[in-house]
Amino acid sequence: MAKYERRLNGNFNELLNKIHNDIINGSISVSYEDGSDISINGVRIAVRVYERYSMTGGNRVSLNVTLVGHDNNLFISAIASGGSQAVFFKFNTFGEENFLDLCRESVEDYISNR
Repeated sequence: MAKYERRLNGNFNELLNKIHNDIINGSISVSYEDGSDISINGVRIAVRVYERYSMTGGNRVSLNVTLVGHDNNLFISAIASGGSQAVFFKFNTFGEENFLDLCRESVEDYISNR
């Protein structure tokens, strides 16, 4: 499992759309599996789940992205998993890290260009 979390300021919709587009366009094998959106007392939450094939692991890895926002205060949590073929312990998590990098780079680019 690989994880990236970050607090930042910005526009919820802009960041969500940027992350989605960057992940979808980041690899030919990426698929958008499903998502969920809710707003509670002015707090917005969006969950997105993606999958892609990992050449290094020879399997599919998943990426769960959760974006939480209130006004311009945002928090993102992205967790990748599934990149290991071991039975009892994890090794070869390169696929997870590479998939997570699509999200990490998207957020960091958003921050840099604000």
